Amino acid sequence: MKELHTIEEWEDVLAKSKDEPILLLKHSTTCPISTTAFNRVENFETDLPKFWLKVRETRPVSNEIESTLGVEHQSPQLFILNKGEAVWNASHTVITDNEINRGLKENSID
Repeated sequence: MKELHTIEEWEDVLAKSKDEPILLLKHSTTCPISTTAFNRVENFETDLPKFWLKVRETRPVSNEIESTLGVEHQSPQLFILNKGEAVWNASHTVITDNEINRGLKENSID
């Protein structure tokens, strides 16, 4: 998984998602639920690129993601980005292999 630090990196990821689906995780370094979600996403087997950011440490990036995607911030929060949009998202304990696979299937992403 590649960590995002800047708004420019976020913009690059969003642009990349226009060519291929991407997983993006907003992670809180102070939350044990977020740590569990991070580990689940990190260990989730997929060929899709995976990106993440630390919400508190990179608040401007987190805010920009919320604004761009039009999805209210939660943490942890996992997105499937496809064609420049959030086509699926889940937060907290809903971030599981089964739910990620369901989100991919619902959006016809292998």
